[in-house]
Amino acid sequence: MNVSIPDPKELFAFNLRRLRVAVGLSQEELASRAGLHRTYISSIERGQRNISLENIFIIATALGAQPAELLEPISQTEDG
Repeated sequence: MNVSIPDPKELFAFNLRRLRVAVGLSQEELASRAGLHRTYISSIERGQRNISLENIFIIATALGAQPAELLEPISQTEDG
């Protein structure tokens, strides 16, 4: 049996973008709330960063979300 495991950076990027848009924040607003740089948030959303566990918690808090929400599997309906 061959199980397909999603790229963790792409999964995180998808969920970060989805949650950020859902709460109505720009990348700049999220970065400000999290105490991070906007270009760092942008690179995470493009799947270019291997983000630290600490920053996962910081970003989740800034979004008003649970850290686990940033790692939820992408459903077929959300994947497009």
